[in-house]
Amino acid sequence: MDRIFEDTATAFALKTDSELERAYFLFKMIANEPLVRIGTAMTNFAIKANLPVEGLIRATVFDHFCGGVNEEDCLPVVDRMFEKGVCSVLDYSVEGKNEEDPFDNALEMILRLLDFVKEKDSIPFAVFKPTGFGRFALYEKVSQGKPLTEKESKEWQRVINRFDKVCKKAYDLDVSLLIDGEESWMQDAADQVVEDLMRTYNTKKAIVFNTLQMYRWDRLDYLKGLHERGKADGFKIGMKVVRGAYMEKENDRAEEHGYTSPICASKQATDENFDAAIKYMLENLEGISLFAGTHNEESSYQLMELMSDLNISNADPRIWFGQLYGMSDHISFNLADKGYNVAKYLPFGPVKDVMPYLIRRAEENTSVAGQTTRELSLLKKERKRRKI
Repeated sequence: MDRIFEDTATAFALKTDSELERAYFLFKMIANEPLVRIGTAMTNFAIKANLPVEGLIRATVFDHFCGGVNEEDCLPVVDRMFEKGVCSVLDYSVEGKNEEDPFDNALEMILRLLDFVKEKDSIPFAVFKPTGFGRFALYEKVSQGKPLTEKESKEWQRVINRFDKVCKKAYDLDVSLLIDGEESWMQDAADQVVEDLMRTYNTKKAIVFNTLQMYRWDRLDYLKGLHERGKADGFKIGMKVVRGAYMEKENDRAEEHGYTSPICASKQATDENFDAAIKYMLENLEGISLFAGTHNEESSYQLMELMSDLNISNADPRIWFGQLYGMSDHISFNLADKGYNVAKYLPFGPVKDVMPYLIRRAEENTSVAGQTTRELSLLKKERKRRKI
């Protein structure tokens, strides 16, 4: 398999010299863990104190990792990436709340986005988080099988109705819909809702996609069981496969509550679990569609190689590669250049509301061994090629 991810000219073709310099500066900052901690605390304080820092945030970290403050604001970024064959997934990255109004507001936003997406070949998916449509504690109670009060039962029905309303519209518009994964202790409830919706709307092809976080050792068995139910009941599986985003929180909670952690024992075990899920899905492609969300080069190469071995076209509509905007351009743009289906998650929302997302990105880049170093080395290589 050609090592295509070394091609920085293709990877950074869209970046001007000044954007390349900004990216290099940001990743150098992110590589400094104490600086990230201090910067995060100062930024949180400044925003809560209503200090005038939004302009600075917008010009630096926000514009690097986000598409804009609203969907229209994202269009120049969407169109530029699409010229290079990279699609976008508009991600309204405002964190979940605990009141009903924000849930209904999020529902209206996703419904509006579906109309918006339908008109753009460059945006093949819509996406939402389960906790955008309902309280975390309610998902947790349902996941634990605890009886709900009458008030909670009505509230849970409203959550289900929000899911159904969005999935029905996606089905009517023929737009695929990604539903993100969250913490394990609320995920069972979301899984059941999403499976019911797959049964309803995925009869001909995958419209509704759930998410598998493969740092959980139980997810491969879950996938296989879901596939068997899909075959028995006549529905297709849509699945975004990722490694996972809540590892420390998961391990801490398991230790605190005295149960076996759902997280794989090692990074290697997670990688093997991820690759096994990808292999299973490709070998059962007649009933499963895959959105492989990964910044891991080796996993990307393995998926490419497996597609080749199984004589699957690079452009097969049932297989997508996905990365986050502002990261791993060397994977996204080089894959697109070879004719693979690629989509970047493009977060958007008011600067203040998107800050929790941005802080997570900075913290994750700092904590993931090798990720920031790799980004920096490629940016440095491209700067040298351009002689900046």
